Amino acid sequence: MGILVIYSINTLKVEKYTFIVFLLSLLLVFSQSVSAEDRLRLSTTTSTENSGLLAVLNPIFEQQNSIRVEVIAVGTGKALRIGGNGDVDVVFVHAPEAELEYVKKGDFIDRSAVMHNDFVIVGPAHDPAAIGTATRAIEALSKIARSQSSFISRGDDSGTHKKEKQLWQQAKLTPQGDWYAAAGQGMGAVLRIADDKQGYTLTDRGTQIAYSDKVTLNILFEGDSALFNPYHIMAVNPAKHPSVKYELATKYINFVISPQGQKIIADYKKSGQQLFHPDAQP
Repeated sequence: MGILVIYSINTLKVEKYTFIVFLLSLLLVFSQSVSAEDRLRLSTTTSTENSGLLAVLNPIFEQQNSIRVEVIAVGTGKALRIGGNGDVDVVFVHAPEAELEYVKKGDFIDRSAVMHNDFVIVGPAHDPAAIGTATRAIEALSKIARSQSSFISRGDDSGTHKKEKQLWQQAKLTPQGDWYAAAGQGMGAVLRIADDKQGYTLTDRGTQIAYSDKVTLNILFEGDSALFNPYHIMAVNPAKHPSVKYELATKYINFVISPQGQKIIADYKKSGQQLFHPDAQP
């Protein structure tokens, strides 16, 4: 009889333990499904991330919608490929020609203008290639090539790299030699490398402003209309990629181009300078 009682007690303990484990497993699965459902995946360019804008913009959207935005910051070319594979829900980049190729293929929909700034060429204060006297961007690059002054390229198929390659092509030059180096890194890292080498590089103005207190490089050429730098946002097409969260993507796009989102972009400044100019609202 005593043995039976002990066996029953032990059995109850095992059953209670099993039930608790089962309950915890259910809670874990439920919490994971909820967190996955409330997570928006965004691929964007490193220049947007390096500027610090998303660290201001996204938390407001997250708080208003109880949604977590997972940012994948890479070069624009890779950001587009990630979106084209359906591995994110939203793409926020700055390479219009490449963007439109994906739209034409049906990978992205709801493409909207968000903001713009411009590209600038930065370099050491003593300006060994004398690009400060240039009147066009391609002239500035030609001066750098002729003097064989150090130039650091993104070399990562980013929007900035695409613009740089376009400018070299327009200048009818193929940059090569010890003076020209492809870093294959983001804009912030490239600015630091160029600063270490006291060389030149092409950068978006937003990242240049954000890093102005971290490097000694100066803006030595700016103002050419060829350096215009527009940013667009697009939803990944659910008809082609059924796994994407199109409703959440639409919410995010509508927030970014709304009067509130555009005001956040317009008000975002570093060292008293405006990094981006909103394009979605008059």
